[in-house]
Formats: sequence, C-alpha cells, structure tokens
Amino acid sequence: MKATKIPNKNETTKIGLGRVLPRLDSTSDAPVKLIFLILYILGAVLIWNTQADIAASTEKIEYISPIVEFAARNIFITYLIVAGIAVTILILTPIGKRSVQDRLKSIGLVNHAEAVPELKSKRKDKQNPKITIWEFTSQGIPLKVWKDKKEAIETALDITIVKMKNGSGKSRVLIHAVPAISDLPDMIHWKDKYLSQQSFILNLGESFTGPVTVDLARVPHILLGGATGSGKSVLLKLLLMQANKKGANVCIADFKGGVDFPPIWHKECRMCFEEQSTLELLTELVEELERRKLLLKASGLPNIDHHNAATGDNLKRYIFACDELAEMLDKTGLTKEQKEIVVKIEGLLGTIARQGRAFGIHLILATQRPDSTILNGQIKNNINCRICGRADNVLSMIILDNTDAADQIPEDAQGRFILHDGTMFQAYWFEDSSL
Repeated sequence: MKATKIPNKNETTKIGLGRVLPRLDSTSDAPVKLIFLILYILGAVLIWNTQADIAASTEKIEYISPIVEFAARNIFITYLIVAGIAVTILILTPIGKRSVQDRLKSIGLVNHAEAVPELKSKRKDKQNPKITIWEFTSQGIPLKVWKDKKEAIETALDITIVKMKNGSGKSRVLIHAVPAISDLPDMIHWKDKYLSQQSFILNLGESFTGPVTVDLARVPHILLGGATGSGKSVLLKLLLMQANKKGANVCIADFKGGVDFPPIWHKECRMCFEEQSTLELLTELVEELERRKLLLKASGLPNIDHHNAATGDNLKRYIFACDELAEMLDKTGLTKEQKEIVVKIEGLLGTIARQGRAFGIHLILATQRPDSTILNGQIKNNINCRICGRADNVLSMIILDNTDAADQIPEDAQGRFILHDGTMFQAYWFEDSSL
C-alpha cells in the first residue's frame, strides 16, 4: 500500500528536461474573470467621459493616419469592440489552460495521436463551494484511464480528487477536486454537537468536503472492514453510541471477551459473549420483526417512521452489532452442535439483512476479512453500506469490490476509511466515557 504524497502548494512542478511550471491554483476561474469584466466596464465608463478630450487632442496632431484618426473620433465604439473581443476570449479560455495541458502530457495522459485533454472550464460546485469542477475534453481517452491515473493527476495538478465522471457525453470528463493542501487531519475528536438531530442519521467523520453521514432509514445495514489497528472498533462504537443516544435498543455480540467494551457499555446495551445467547437474542429480534410486520400490514404504512407518526406508537429501532464477525461465524474446529447453532445464527442474520429496513432492525457488522467462508453472499449482498479502513488489496476487494482502501489509505493511518462510493473520511475519535 502506498500513500499519495501531497505536494507543497508553494512549490513549483518540474516537467520534462528541467522545465519548471508555476504552481496551479485549483480554485475556480470565476473571481479572476469577474475582475477583468469589471475593469472592462470601468474602462468603458472612463472612455465615455473622456472621448471628447481624446478626439480634440488628435485634431492638434498635424500628421496622423486616417485609421488612427477614425479610431480616436470613435474611441468609445473602438474600445467596446476591441476590448470586448479580448475580454470574451479571456472569459471563454480557462486560466492556466496551457500549463494544465503540459502537466497532463508529462504524466502520459495522451491518446494514440499524442493529443492532450483540453481544459474547457474550471468552476465552483453549486452544491458544495469547497469543490472545484475541472471540465476537460477527453480526446478519446476513456474514463477508466483517467481513474487509473488518478494519483498522477492529483500530483500534477496539485489537487485532491473527490470524484471523476463523464460530463455531457463521453467526450467530456469532469474532475471534482479540492486543493491538495486540504488534507484530512490525523485525528478529529468527537463532540456532542456533532450528533445529528435528524431522525436516524449517524455521523461517521469528516471528508475533504465536509461531514460524512449514513441514514439508517435508507441504508439499514453497515459492514465495517479493515486490518488490525485500522480503527474499525472505534468507528463501530461511535455509531453505536449515537444510536444509543437516539433511543435505539443496542445489542452487541462481542466474542473477544468484552475487552473493547468496558462496563459502561454493559449498562447501556445488551451484551452477548457466546453463541447460545447470541442465537437467543437474534431469535427475539426476528420475532419482533414478524410482530412489526403484522402491525404495519394492519396500519397500511410502509415503515416504522410512518407508523409511529400516524399512530403515536413509539416503536424503537434495534441495532445488532458484532465487533468481530469471524469469531462468531467461523465454523473451524467446532463440534456438530456448535456448528448447528452457527448455521441458525447465519439464517437469522440473513432474515434481518433482507427485511430489517422497513421494520427498524439493523445490522452493523465489523470484521477484518469478511470473505465467503465467514460471511455468506445472502447476508453480504443485502448490506449496501460498506466501509473499509487500512487494508491490503485482497481485503479491499472483499469489502469494496475495488482496491481503493489499499491504494489510498496510508499504511500508518488510523481512523481513515473509504466508503463504498469512494468517499474517503477521517472518523471521529470517540472515548467510551462519552457514552
């Protein structure tokens, strides 16, 4: 795994044989171009007020070209046309366009004819002003090639890329980015003010563009993965703490002996430390799911939020969490009776994974390596929210179906994660005493 080196924004970039290019500014061109437009208007006002004096001064010149004389007598019109053309070209041409092309050429982002993508515009994202959108003509270079060269593009343009996608048709590529200096901090301490006041939205941490959240009403189940020491247990407890504060019934299966969950958790949550008690708990949850199914069928409402609002009931959400899934589901070395219990646990987890969303029963499962021998496809395929911390290529593929976690998270990072949609974030650091 390799971390991308983020260039110093005060440095220049060397390209080719000793050639040095000035630092690029990744912010929008709009403010600079607005200044030129204002100067053009001010110039027009100034010339309008002084055109009579300019025309009179030319009459005193004995020898003067007819063209110059005509321009002087019609100085205002001449200015509007000539300066107007210049300002129009400036507005339509992105600042630093040539430099950008040189930088992209230096990293080999060219087509078979050695043509380099052309920068068409650089503007602020209307939905998030922290993001600058760079729009390029692709010159026939597929989006996959752009994504494969993501790190090189970031270094060349001195930016951190949030996402890349095609624009209007495949001939345009849009790069959503923030300045490279906007790197994530190594640690962000949790504060109670971060607790969302909206329904069941849980805060994960901070990305390059702001807070990252997950809404359990829409994305009911979460799978956390990552190498030992990546911070997944802290992130799991962060989510469970918020769920507890929002009034959910939190149930935790901890097969590591309760080491990661001190006594304060035992007071606030229901804890299970072995297979039989976990089976009993999951059986109760599925029974509650079936009971709620009948309630919602009778009320004709689609989920518990609508049911609670319409009937005045207070059906609480249930969160079933497991800190190390492999310790609970691994059948290696088990007796026949123990294997039967594990198979039943898998079946109950599958039922909750398929049906839990509408009835407010959720799974948050954490593990180092949720491969097919640990987590079967029926459960995994029903968990849409995947989060991966520091990992190797194999683990990243298992969690995210790509190698982003291995490629983008530094080897020494703790609490740094990537979502299934490619969003990288630094998770809030949570102390147990905050429960």
